[in-house]
Amino acid sequence: MATSQPVEDAPAGDVVLYDGHCGLCSRSVRFIARHDARGRFRFAALQSDVARTLLDGTPDLPAQLPDSVILVAADGAVLVESEAALRIAAALDGPVRHLARLQVVPRPIRDAVYRLVARTRYRIFGRHDECEIPAPWLRERFLDGAA
Repeated sequence: MATSQPVEDAPAGDVVLYDGHCGLCSRSVRFIARHDARGRFRFAALQSDVARTLLDGTPDLPAQLPDSVILVAADGAVLVESEAALRIAAALDGPVRHLARLQVVPRPIRDAVYRLVARTRYRIFGRHDECEIPAPWLRERFLDGAA
């Protein structure tokens, strides 16, 4: 779901909020960073104060936010589930940007597939008790100091 209301005090650029305990999400952050040569995206764990501050008071958010990825766009839009993932993919370098073409698939179908992956990600990719510490090359792109 996108909102048209800007998030107060949002950092410049797009912010990817992700589940810092999820192995798939941590790998996804590294993948995004490697394919984002312009450094458009910044990152913060959903469990962080940064994420709470960015989302606090944002209208039209679902009561139960997805716990895998949320995109807070530079224009203030907040996107969740497949909308967030496809917007991120569209901005990346290389062939992965073509995944954005999946927007032609109706959103209920895309989101159902997204939620299926989200439900099984811990079993497949593992769960960390604490957020990983980002590699030095990636650390400056984190708003909360942890990955």
